[in-house]
Amino acid sequence: MGFFVSLLVLSFLIFFHELGHFLAARAFGVKVEVFSIGFGKKIFSITRGGTEYAISLIPLGGYVKMKGQSDSNPSEVSFDKDGYGSKTPLQRMIILLAGPFANLALAAIIYFGLALGGIDTLTSKVGQISPNSAAASAGIKTGDKITSINNVEIKYWHEISENIQKADGHHIIMSIIRDGSQKNIRVKPVIVETKNIFGENTKRYMIGIAPLGENVKVYYNAIEAGRLAIEKTYTSAKFIAMGIEKLITGVLSLDNVGGVISIVQATNQATHSGFVTLLLLTALISVNLGVINLLPIPALDGGHILFNLYEMIFKKAPSEAVFTKLTLAGWAILLWLMLLGLYNDLNRITGGF
Repeated sequence: MGFFVSLLVLSFLIFFHELGHFLAARAFGVKVEVFSIGFGKKIFSITRGGTEYAISLIPLGGYVKMKGQSDSNPSEVSFDKDGYGSKTPLQRMIILLAGPFANLALAAIIYFGLALGGIDTLTSKVGQISPNSAAASAGIKTGDKITSINNVEIKYWHEISENIQKADGHHIIMSIIRDGSQKNIRVKPVIVETKNIFGENTKRYMIGIAPLGENVKVYYNAIEAGRLAIEKTYTSAKFIAMGIEKLITGVLSLDNVGGVISIVQATNQATHSGFVTLLLLTALISVNLGVINLLPIPALDGGHILFNLYEMIFKKAPSEAVFTKLTLAGWAILLWLMLLGLYNDLNRITGGF
């Protein structure tokens, strides 16, 4: 079941990505010869309006074949009115950007819908308190509900950490409700060395409390949901880009690169956790696809954008020989990444056997 759901999710995201390219190409009058979900042998196809819509055997990608544009045959150029080559570099870049943008837009739509439907959010009630911590010394107890920090209203757990960091190590005044009564407690945060999501050592101000684990469903109006959707999409894209940067610079080990098996496993777990979790994972994978396709690797959208940027600046396209060599190098990099992801997945499953 998990494998089937994974294929559906990937196919849907790829469809949306290619739909972005397709709509942008058609908007500039470029003929789309093939719109395929998957690579390899076509197992189903239908032609409508001069475009062949196909489902291909290998569901790990997809492509839009425009008139006069081919990664495998750079000499296939058409300067006809409806050809890709007849368009300006800027128009071509917009067509290329439309795919990643569609993935980012899809993620934002998912986040927007979830916000309108209500999001489970941790309340500000205190659970576990670390021994000998600032909170323990100040007299904070399990079950206390934090209502404000330095006169800033607190409703949800994530707001507590945000306002502790803003105090920059100075004493804070926390208003709490305990047994129906409100009281103020003065707490001095201490700086603690911890690790961020990339495993790097970092320092944060903490008082030594954990959430009680109580959730409430928070509903947002359309404006709030739109703002949250854009913020969540941006944050996800930023962290994915940072992760890629840290892989390249060696901060993160290449062991962290995952492949299709990782996606299937994550999707399977999300499916069992509920529909909302599956939607959140789908949004995250969609952002991932959008960001990765913007990498300046030939054969990806980002590589083609660089080629067109070069043409825009120097008023000439890269030579066919250079284009071919760089494209082959790009495919080699992508193949290596796919094999690395597969190796890491199998190594993780087998315990390194």
